[in-house]
Amino acid sequence: MAATTKFMQHPIPGPHVFPRKPVITTKLVQTPNLNNKPIIIGFKSPQNRFINNHISAAAAAAALHNDLRGEPTAAIKIHLFAALQGINRGIFGVSSEKKSEIESFVHLLESLNPTPHPTLSLHKIDGNWRLIYTTITILGSKRTKLGLRDFITLGDLFQSINSAQGKAVNTAKFSARGLSLLSGHLTIEASFKVASNSRVDITYNKSAITPDQLMNVFRKNYDLLLGIFNPEGWLEITYVDDSLRIGRDDKGNIFILERLLEEGDNP
Repeated sequence: MAATTKFMQHPIPGPHVFPRKPVITTKLVQTPNLNNKPIIIGFKSPQNRFINNHISAAAAAAALHNDLRGEPTAAIKIHLFAALQGINRGIFGVSSEKKSEIESFVHLLESLNPTPHPTLSLHKIDGNWRLIYTTITILGSKRTKLGLRDFITLGDLFQSINSAQGKAVNTAKFSARGLSLLSGHLTIEASFKVASNSRVDITYNKSAITPDQLMNVFRKNYDLLLGIFNPEGWLEITYVDDSLRIGRDDKGNIFILERLLEEGDNP
């Protein structure tokens, strides 16, 4: 009888087995967001374990970006607001991973902009808005010179737009510790003209700091302060709906603002 040869495949040793790539899913966990509503995002593996510590924020953002394609804007905004938690509008800097995460959601919303030609519907941008994120930063010597490390606290930043008059007023609120909690604000008035279906050209008009005691604090570095918040240039309105607006300026900065709806919330 002819001999036969039988080939058998031995099991591959455990260490050489390539692990399955985990499928990233999302779960809503109750934590206050910017409007004190219970929304935050956590990433969980199929084994129901949090994997935040095992993947980078950029990788998580990329996975969410893919997962959220085709989702309604409301779902994407939930993720965006969660990503904005605890970063103080980004004005004192954020990590590159956090920045990538936020921009991932911004790109998604921009691709779903319900108002693709905003300057043809200027009433959509009328009213009062609060800045909730910007890539403009106050870092290093600028922050020290302005006293924003210890002495001066930066409060809310508002924008009021009157499209009929072609006017925008930006307001930055401050408080000074050691001066009986002196409070005041910087107001910058600008005018704008429509440049395209989505872009406006902005011209600086005037500015003021009130009260005088706060102006005395900033007087030496007033040009520096004004240079940070000066809106001169152009602004592309890349997303706007009833509650949220996103814009990009000629300096490459991103601005995300939420509409003020509650009584007494006006700047």
